[in-house]
Amino acid sequence: MISKHFVTSGVACASLAVLGCVLCGCGHGNAGANRTAIRTGAETATAAAPKDNSTDLDPCEMVLAPHAGTGRLDVQIAGLQSRLRNGTNNPGYVENLGWLFVAKARESFDPGYYKLAEQCALCLDSHRPGCSEALLLRGHVLQNLHRFKEAEPLARELVVRRGLSFDYGLLGDVEMEQGNLVEAAAAYQKMVDQRPDLQAYARISYLRWLKGDVAGATELMRLATSAASPNSPETAAWVLTRLALLEFQAGQLEQAGQTCGEVLNYERQYPPALLLRGRLLLAEGKVAEAVEALQAAARLNPLPEYRWVLSDALHAASRDQEEGAVRATLRCSGAATDPRTFALYLASRGESPAQALELASNELNTRRDVFTHDALAWALAANRRIAEAQTEIRLALAEGTQDARLFLHAAVIAEKAGDKAAARRWLDNAAIMRPLLLPSEQERWQITAMALGPTSMEAAKASGGPETVFTPAR
Repeated sequence: MISKHFVTSGVACASLAVLGCVLCGCGHGNAGANRTAIRTGAETATAAAPKDNSTDLDPCEMVLAPHAGTGRLDVQIAGLQSRLRNGTNNPGYVENLGWLFVAKARESFDPGYYKLAEQCALCLDSHRPGCSEALLLRGHVLQNLHRFKEAEPLARELVVRRGLSFDYGLLGDVEMEQGNLVEAAAAYQKMVDQRPDLQAYARISYLRWLKGDVAGATELMRLATSAASPNSPETAAWVLTRLALLEFQAGQLEQAGQTCGEVLNYERQYPPALLLRGRLLLAEGKVAEAVEALQAAARLNPLPEYRWVLSDALHAASRDQEEGAVRATLRCSGAATDPRTFALYLASRGESPAQALELASNELNTRRDVFTHDALAWALAANRRIAEAQTEIRLALAEGTQDARLFLHAAVIAEKAGDKAAARRWLDNAAIMRPLLLPSEQERWQITAMALGPTSMEAAKASGGPETVFTPAR
């Protein structure tokens, strides 16, 4: 049994481990490999719906909509569907099909497959009303779709009814996303007491990181990586990428680069590792190489975070026409695909501040973690509502999370509020981790440091922070 201090001593992990897909981000290694050859999850779900106006949808029929493709997961999905179509009345096949759809959602970045997984849970429930297997599958789907409030009662019912490790993992995940770190820690402790494995270590590592214990988080993530297996390459890739990010934060750029290389040995086209490699190359001033890695990452995972970093890198490389195309695509899709990150992007760029505030405010109704409070604080500052921004940034900093972007935002908000002492303090904290900032954020750091006087600039030189040549796009 692992002692209490393991938990309470902080890309958030948002998933359970079933059928070899054990952590948030797993399964992304082959993203996009078969996108032109398969029907998307959204298309499959639509095709399965009745063509009339009936609202009586049979989930057991929806999950059998024809699925094409030649990838490993595609073959497994089609095989289970075939068995079910042939009259094999086995609820276990339905459950396994649901988890395969979850894995496919991760691999393809298509949330439509989560919808199909939810239909599997509903079908399973129709065969075995109230069964725990359906509760776990549906709770996991809801959590991945950021419907945390809906997932929470399912997780609570599971821990009361049977209290397995996976049940406590789900409960801890939804509590953490809602900002309830004490409750999340208690759930993760139950999880690790039962199964001290990769899944538990990775979750507790993230929790420790949120609480400001970077060394403890790194130690636990190393335990997670030591428990990874080549037989589960996506899982190994996820934990190694997280370890590389912690090494990056600690200023160990060479070690982080080596760990990234290890990830890409498992999964050559793993988007989170390619994104991190691009950021590391930017920190080293290798802009052209960074652009190449970031373009590959964004092709595989077109979420706002990826496009934002690519946009910054393209601008730093003076490839303005390409940057404009990336920004245009980001403006079209960002609000729908990741409203919190898009709100941060808009506020950072000084674009559509009212939309940024609306998106961040709505996100707070869904999750209340430190990064959502930060997004709202930054959007409020963009709308010149500085007093309210101060309240939100205090909540964002309350857990002690060590994050360069949080510190930069705190410094800028304090400077706008006229609190120069606090602004210098937060800016100096950001200086220690300045290589983690994007080029546009480096520029914001430098502008704020110049406004505050020499103290923060001297801190930057002492920390070895790079000089930035980024000029904000107009």
